[in-house]
Amino acid sequence: MYRILDVLRQADNFISGQEIGNMLSVSRAAVWKGIEKLRQEGYEIEAVTNKGYRLIHPETMYNKRELETGRKTKRMGYPVYFWKETDSTNNRIRELAFEGAEEGTLAVAEVQTAGRGRRGKPWRSPVGTGIWMSVLLRPQIAPTQASVMTLLGGLAVCEALENMTKLKTKIKWPNDIYIGHKKVVGILTEMDCELTQVHFVVMGIGINVNTKAFPADLQDIATSLYLESGQTYSRKKLVQNIMEVLERYYDAFVEAGTFAPFLEAYRKKCMTLRKEVTVFAKEPFAATALDITEDGELLVKRADNGKKEVVYAGEVSIRGVIK
Repeated sequence: MYRILDVLRQADNFISGQEIGNMLSVSRAAVWKGIEKLRQEGYEIEAVTNKGYRLIHPETMYNKRELETGRKTKRMGYPVYFWKETDSTNNRIRELAFEGAEEGTLAVAEVQTAGRGRRGKPWRSPVGTGIWMSVLLRPQIAPTQASVMTLLGGLAVCEALENMTKLKTKIKWPNDIYIGHKKVVGILTEMDCELTQVHFVVMGIGINVNTKAFPADLQDIATSLYLESGQTYSRKKLVQNIMEVLERYYDAFVEAGTFAPFLEAYRKKCMTLRKEVTVFAKEPFAATALDITEDGELLVKRADNGKKEVVYAGEVSIRGVIK
């Protein structure tokens, strides 16, 4: 079946069933059965009498086979696990990690029924419009360094988005990517570790790609690449681009052993710095965001006593801009 798909993909125009059969040394009946199986998987294949078959809009197809086709990475995105529907791709990667899956293993879903963001917030992931994926990393780092994986992922996703769309992106520390004042990407990084050793990190990435409208409660805070540009984008190509950029960033991080080489780039991308913020710690407090540390924490100056404080975790909102 997939040999037939490869022939259709390589053909410039229509190609007859006889030609396909001759190329693959199979009967025309076998070609027809293969075409029908491909259609059942969602491939749009046009058939015209006396002309043959033609693959229509292959760039819109989104499945394991398509995500594996044309990859340029060495290990990021290998292998691909794809689900039409699952509760959470982060959950799937955790299971695969415990089973011994290799670094770079990618889980992708068309629909998530229990996607989540920071602080347990639900993440909506409707069918056919977005990217909901998680990648397995096995960095040799201490648990105190794990938070920089989120920052590294944010930089990689920003670069990939800008490569494809030319839209200007910003990062709200530590894990959200914005276009203008609306969120387009959420990154949720989770780890499994002991006191001094990280076993693995799961980097979950959710992207609103071709969403044309949001529910009323999200219209003022969420956006998509389509809404910002008026164009639709190949989710397959975007996933592959993200894996390429992430692999480059991750390899550089592993070689350096620190987030320091990326710090200035992150500072330039971070929309949180120099803003009045609310820090949702055990007791929320107002502050001014001053800087990002080499370990990925946010340095703030409290409004109540003027003291500088490092924010290790939790959520930060930019007052007057982000609700």
